[in-house]
Amino acid sequence: MSKTEKNQELAAAKAGMDRKTARTYLGDPRLPSERKEDRSWRTRTDPFDEEWEKIREQVATNPGLEAKTIFEALQRQHPGKFADGQLRTLQRRLKHWRATAGPEQEVFFAQKHVAGRLGQSDFTRMGELNITIGGQRFPHLLYHFLLTYSNWEDVSLCYSESFESLSDGLQNALWELGGVPLDHRTDRMSLAVNNASDEGEFTARYGALLRHYKMAGQKIQPRKANENGDVEQRHFRLKCAID
Repeated sequence: MSKTEKNQELAAAKAGMDRKTARTYLGDPRLPSERKEDRSWRTRTDPFDEEWEKIREQVATNPGLEAKTIFEALQRQHPGKFADGQLRTLQRRLKHWRATAGPEQEVFFAQKHVAGRLGQSDFTRMGELNITIGGQRFPHLLYHFLLTYSNWEDVSLCYSESFESLSDGLQNALWELGGVPLDHRTDRMSLAVNNASDEGEFTARYGALLRHYKMAGQKIQPRKANENGDVEQRHFRLKCAID
């Protein structure tokens, strides 16, 4: 534009910019996009600065704590101080801290999950949390169901690893979900899997339950608990949240 007009003032006016800005651009061989420098400073105060040391100590002590659990606790402790939209700020800050200063992370190989494909379930004992009712210990288990793609989950209270507990927990989850996955995976629990028989892969009652809901059953390989790793990890996260 500057080469086709009589002077810089006219060229700047046609380009929609101030004359001084045009002069600056003409005196610099770089493109405007190349002149932009990365910002190294914050444009606003971090709302979690005052609480960060407490948060850091919590996460250092309990590495499984999720940002959402911490955030909801902060909202209860300081009513009106933290807006719902600030959860993402805390999640980003925790992610950065874990990557740069947090404990070393276990190396794992990501698995590809497909929506609607696989559900996993397992029992988990809650005794380690020392839950009491009226001062008396409350020994119990949870039946835990999970969709591996979305991490949608459901739990049912139970008192033993029985087929009745499995059946009730699984059906409660499916009705709450409003649908069924194509496949359902468990560990090698004897109430579902024929571990010492060649008559069939699954027990008669569990096989009938799978057929009723038109799901294909899967079982993990012996001593391969990682194959049910999604629900195992959710056990850990759930217990940390409850604790």
